[in-house]
Parts: sequence; structure tokens; C-alpha cells
Amino acid sequence: MISLAGRDILHAWGKFVFTGVGLGLLIGVTLSMAGIYRGMVDDAAVLLDNSGADLWAVQKDTLGPYAEPSTLADDLYRGILTLPGVARAANVTYLTMQVRPVAANQAVSNQTGDPAGDEAVRERRAMIVGVVPGGFGEPGQPPFLVAGRHLTRGHYEAVADVTTGFRLGEQVRIRRNLYTIVGLTRRAVSSGGDPMVYIPLKDAQEAQFLKDNDAIIAQRRRTAANPVFNRPGQPEVLDAVLAAQTQSSSVNAILVRLEPGADADQVAADIRRWKHLTVYTRAEMNEILQAKLIATSARQIFMFLVILSVVSAAIVAFIIYTLTLGKIREIAVLKLIGTRNRTIAGMILQQALGLGVIGFVVGKTVATLWAPIFPKYVLLLPGDAARGFLVVVIICVLASLVAIRAALRVDPAEAIGG
Repeated sequence: MISLAGRDILHAWGKFVFTGVGLGLLIGVTLSMAGIYRGMVDDAAVLLDNSGADLWAVQKDTLGPYAEPSTLADDLYRGILTLPGVARAANVTYLTMQVRPVAANQAVSNQTGDPAGDEAVRERRAMIVGVVPGGFGEPGQPPFLVAGRHLTRGHYEAVADVTTGFRLGEQVRIRRNLYTIVGLTRRAVSSGGDPMVYIPLKDAQEAQFLKDNDAIIAQRRRTAANPVFNRPGQPEVLDAVLAAQTQSSSVNAILVRLEPGADADQVAADIRRWKHLTVYTRAEMNEILQAKLIATSARQIFMFLVILSVVSAAIVAFIIYTLTLGKIREIAVLKLIGTRNRTIAGMILQQALGLGVIGFVVGKTVATLWAPIFPKYVLLLPGDAARGFLVVVIICVLASLVAIRAALRVDPAEAIGG
């Protein structure tokens, strides 16, 4: 049997193909938006996986360390290690900041004073993670390396995610100190998709909690001017206060790994009771990341998906309706020779579905091609593609109803009416 829809498509194939490509680009954007959301969810899951923790002990009544600031004394982990069911506990700090290779801080334009050259372009926003060096396998350590080695020294070494663009042996500046990249890892990212840079814990504490030199000098002057600290005949009091001000003994969280078979809820309850800290299990921390950090972005992406779906439906409806109006006389002739309405409706529906198939193929192809170009991780799942194809089919069917209604209202007399 001759395919009326196929003959009609071949008759106006240029308009049909170009419309399909345009629709495909729109579908590609839609699939990419879904992939961005999936990437955000995966980044949050990877963040928890890379921490290697079963429990997160944070400052009381906070959602830290990822959703809210959290500050703890760095000796609390020793007490947690004594609790039943705890296999390992480790301090960790998190600080998000701009990081660039050291050359970018030395190459300065004479005119503007801004960093110049290729190094300035390579500046990256990264999450600085402070971990205990030499403790590979401890919670908080990078789970694996793709090049180089782990941190072994107490100062001035760093392991970076490959997406930072930093190279082995390269130096980067973090606050006042220079760090040599000794290892590279992969998929070590924050919940916002920023790559991680691991440095020794003591250096991270200094970078996060200590003030700059001018602020320290000003604080020493204020302290020395305070008679409570600077007592006559008791200089050791002032010395002790000044020493405490120049040392940092704070961390953001304690990562706890449990023994096999240990009850996470029970251990968390013990830490809350005896150590007076807020403790989150993995399920609770995942809920915090999903509900507190990703929820707003997820709603925005959902609104974009709805808008793009409506626009796609409007495009399909418009082009099919236009093609139908352009062949009113042909439809009238078909009716005049006895063609059933079901056949005419099927022809229009096939055209709409063909347009949708072309658009989906183009959209899936371009979404796959441009996904690696995005600055943040885009995760395209086969399940989302299948659901997207189903939505495209439904949109095409609904969009064709307008054209079908117009075709079925054509009077056969128009075939001979001039």
C-alpha cells in the first residue's frame, strides 16, 4: 500500500527535515537540562562516596559541613574512637575558594595589575579539603589516584582533581603558602560540582581559620592593650593568649567509619549522647544535600523542562497544521474519491510522529556531543532518554490533533470548487 504520509514528506522534504533539526536542537537542550539535574544528584552522591564515611559528626544544631558552617575542636575524634562500633574517625576541613597556579600570581600586567597569560585562564574555583597526610584509607582521603602519589608530608603538598587542569609538579597558591601537586584523582567534586584539592590538615586549618598578617598584628595590639590579658607582673598570661590566637585547633567535621555489622543509628545516638554533637547517617546527609542544596535548582530545571515541552508541542503543532493547510485541495480530492477519515488522520499523525522521531534522534545526538563541553557534570541516563522519547511521542500525537481536526472539516466539494 502506498504511504500517503511518506509521499507527502518527500514532496516537502526540505521544510520537514529542517523543522526536524530545529526541533531536535530544542529536544537536545531539554535532554541536557535533565542531564544537568542528574549530574547534580550524582555529584552529591560522589561527594558522600569520596568521603568514605558512614557518619558525619558536626557542630551541634547545624547541618554542616556541606550545607552549613560547622566548627569543632580537633581533639574530639579521639573520644569518638573509643565508642563501640567505631572503626575509624578522622578530622576534615572544607573551604571553597579560587585557586590558580603560582605563575598566575607572579605574571602581572603593568597596565591593569591583573594576572596575565595562560595561567590566569586556568584559575579554578575549587573546594580545599584538609585531610591527615599519610593516612591512605582513612575517611576523607581521595579514594584513588590516576597519577602521582598520596599526601605523605605534613605541609605544602596537594592532590587535585584532574578537572582543575593542574599538572603534576605544578605549584598552586592557597592563601599565603605554595603547594606542589603530587597526585591527581578523578571525580572528586563538591555538591556544587567544584573540583577538590586535598592538602594536609594542619595547612587547611591555617588557611581556613587563621587571619592574614595585618589582622594578626592588629589583634595582638588590641590584646596587649586589654588589661585583662596584659597584667602587670604576669607577662605569661599575655604570651599564652597571643599563642592561642595564632594557632588553629578547629575542624569542620569528623568523618566516622563503622565496623562491619555495626548499627549506624545506635552509634550516632551514642555520639550525640556522650559527645554532645550533631551526627548524621549517610541517608540523612544525602537527604540534606538533596533537600537543602539541590532542591531549588531542581525546581528551576523542572520549570525549564515544562517550558521547553510546551514550546516543542507548539512547534510540532504549527508545522503540521501549516503543512495540512497547504494541501487542503489534495485532502478534498482524497475525500471525494472515498478515502476514509481514519486514513487521512493516520497520514497526518504519521507526519507528526516522523517529525518527532527526527527531532529526537537529532536531539539525543547533539546532547551526547555537547555534554562533555559543559563546565559541570552532565549525566545522560538511558532511562531519561527513553522517557524523553515517550514524551516526544505524546507531544506529537497531541500536537497533530489540531491539524487532524482541520483536515476532517474539509468539504470534498472544494476539490472541484476552484
